[in-house]
This record gives sequence, structure tokens and C-alpha cells, in this order.
Amino acid sequence: MKLTPLLASILLLCAPIAHAQKSAAPKTEATYPPALPEGRQIVTDSAPEFLQSIGPLSAGVTIAQTPPSIDFLYYPGQDYPGNPWSVWGNGSAIEGKYFSAIGDHHAPAGNAFVFEYDTATRKLRRLMETRSLLALPEGHYAPGKIHSRVDLGSDGWLYFSTHRGSTRVTTDQYHYLGDWILRCNPATGASEVVLHAPVPKHCIPTSILDPERLIFYGGTAPGSGGDEEGIQFFACDVRAKRLLYSGGNGPARCIALAKSTGRVYFTPNKGEGLVRFDPAKPAAPEHIDAAIDMRAASAETKAGVIYAVSNGQSGKDAELYAFHTGTEKVEPLGLAAVASQQYITSLEADPTGRFLYYVPGAHGGADRDGTAIVQFDTQTRRRKVIAFLHPYYEAHYGCALKGTYSVALDPAGDKLYITWNANRASRNWDTCALTVIHIPESERAGQ
Repeated sequence: MKLTPLLASILLLCAPIAHAQKSAAPKTEATYPPALPEGRQIVTDSAPEFLQSIGPLSAGVTIAQTPPSIDFLYYPGQDYPGNPWSVWGNGSAIEGKYFSAIGDHHAPAGNAFVFEYDTATRKLRRLMETRSLLALPEGHYAPGKIHSRVDLGSDGWLYFSTHRGSTRVTTDQYHYLGDWILRCNPATGASEVVLHAPVPKHCIPTSILDPERLIFYGGTAPGSGGDEEGIQFFACDVRAKRLLYSGGNGPARCIALAKSTGRVYFTPNKGEGLVRFDPAKPAAPEHIDAAIDMRAASAETKAGVIYAVSNGQSGKDAELYAFHTGTEKVEPLGLAAVASQQYITSLEADPTGRFLYYVPGAHGGADRDGTAIVQFDTQTRRRKVIAFLHPYYEAHYGCALKGTYSVALDPAGDKLYITWNANRASRNWDTCALTVIHIPESERAGQ
């Protein structure tokens, strides 16, 4: 049969899908704990399928030439069904270690965990469990999520905060007073409460730590109410364990830190643009002349730039920006999406500030674009997919990677850690998994 150009294009587009369907493991009921074939704890793959798109890409988007090597493993401790098992907060990478958190999303008696992944041993080690640390009486609210960042301070402690598993349990019925700022020490194994209920009867889904000044910045979500309603913003001196500031109209989901100045920036829940908080003058945040609806932000680069992505929800395009901390001016960089998915909740810049990394489709839906791992070149402003993880992992290991809230880049710029909300059966998510993407040097060179 002679192929017309149109038919040939259709067959080429469908080829990776057909391959996946042919080799896909049959769907079964999810079992716990999740397991890899032959009792393996970790698998490593590098395959041509990583460079095959399952559908059309946006104009100007390219695909890498060399597939990465990828390590894949499940988080331990998922010994029972979650509601669902999920990752909601951004982890951090420091010198071959990746710190992250997952939770069971149960309510009112939930549980959440902090882990360390060591690239030398290629193992996950549990550092902290909220249920054991808090040791609350039966019938009392216990957090089912760590929705904040997990950040390492200059004092050697990891700092993070807790969040509810359900909006219906942060009430007096379950003795709810507010959520916790917690910390744990990877070197000693110690864990402790920094502060309980910094904003009374509020959860703490948003945070960032100033690691040098040891100030923990948080954005809250109201529970059953209290003296202060609506999303709040607060600053806590974790060394002294005391509040520096607390006030209204806080950040819904993202706070950006300029380490060079100590100032933080966020888009207030009710309003537009950015506001600035300066811990040297701990007063109400003030508006600056910067129009970003900021959903995720990178760390400040050596050049004094924070990269940010706008909130690509409700039919909006996700747009990338460079925020220059010295002048507090915004530079538009272009669109972030590579196909249909817009929502991006984690953004990482490499040590040079040349490349950004992210995954569109955070809250589920990443697989509709092939679970694309995106590299954005800040000089050429080009988007490149360095790997498509779907349908490869579903086909070979029965696990579909649906989305993530945690992408972290090793300080060397060569390893990208991603914690996934994933599913193995009919539910949307039923497990959390980790991939470590070893980015080929050729794909990190200036082009």
C-alpha cells in the first residue's frame, strides 16, 4: 500500500503509543507496599522511547538528541492505601542528597514523612514521621500532608510545615488549634517542633526558609476560623522560635527569596503583582512595580535573578519571567508549556542560570503530554524536552507518572530529582515514586 504524506505522519505519531500498548503490563488492583519486579529496590533505564512524543508539541519546542539515564524507585513506608499517597511540597537538593516529603492524606488522623535520598547509596532513608513526633491523643487532628517546602538551614536542620488531609477536619471537634512548623536533623536523626499554630487555627501549605538568616516564611490556609480569617503571611525566627510578623492577604502557594538581600516576594491572594517583605523592617508587605501572578519560583542565581512561572490555571497560559532582585524589575521570557498542560508548581534553575527545569501538568495530567521533562534555555528562550517518561514507566513497570509538586536540581546541575504522584491501578494516584534523571552533558551545553 502506498502511503500518503498525511497517513505516514499519523502512523509515525502513533508508533510510540502502539509500542506501549503492546508491552504494557496489565492493570491490577494496587497492592501495598508498591514493588518493582524481581524484588528490586531501584531500576535504571536509558531508552530511545524517552525521546518519543505521544502527540504534537507546541511551535518551537524541540526534543533532546541523547536520552538520559534514569533511576526509578518507590518511597518506602507506603504499606497501606493512602487517600491518596501524594507529594505536595517542593524538596531540595544539596550535594548529592535530595530531601523530600510525602503524606497519606488521611483525616483526621493523617501521617506524613520526610526522606533523604543519597545518590552514593541510591537509597531512600526516612528521617521523620509526623505521627510519631507529635504523639497526639486519639481523636485529635493529625496532619496528613507536608505541603510546604523542605529546606535545609545553615544550622544543619531541615525545616518544613504541616497541612490538613481534608478541609472538614480542622475543627474544634478534632481539637484543632493550628498546624506545626517542624524540623529534623539528617545528621543526628533528631526531630522536634519549632512552633505550633503560629497563626491560630490555620494550616501552613506554603513556605520558604532563608537558610542563612534562619527565618521561616509561611502562607496559611484557614481551618475552622479564629481571630484571623483568610490567607495569612508570617515570618518566624526559627533560631529564637518566635514570630517576627503575621498579617493578612498572604500568598496562596508561592514565596520567593532573594538570599542576597533577605527580602521575600509573593503574589497576595487578593491582589495582583508582587509584594515585598523585608525582615530588616518587619512591617506589612508593600507592593512593588512588578506584574507577575507567581505560582512557582527558582532560587536566586549568582547573577541576582529569580526565575518565576505564572499560574497556568483557569484557561491561562503559564508564562516564564526573570525577576532581577537588584532592580526589582520583571523581564518576560515567553511561554512555558510544551503541549497541552500549563500548570507548573516547581521551577529549578541550574547553577549558571542558563537552564530552567520543570514539569507541566502538576496536579495530574502530565501524562497527557507524555510526562515531559522540560529544559528552558534562558539565553535562547527555547523549550526542549529532555525526556518523556510516559508511557515508558507504565509499559515496563505498571506505574503511570501523573504529576509532581517537587522538582529539585543537584547543585552540580547534572541530576534532576522528581517525586511523583503516580498510579498503578484504577485510581488517579495510589503511590509516590522517585526518579533521578541524569542529564547528559551534551544536553547541558550551550547551543
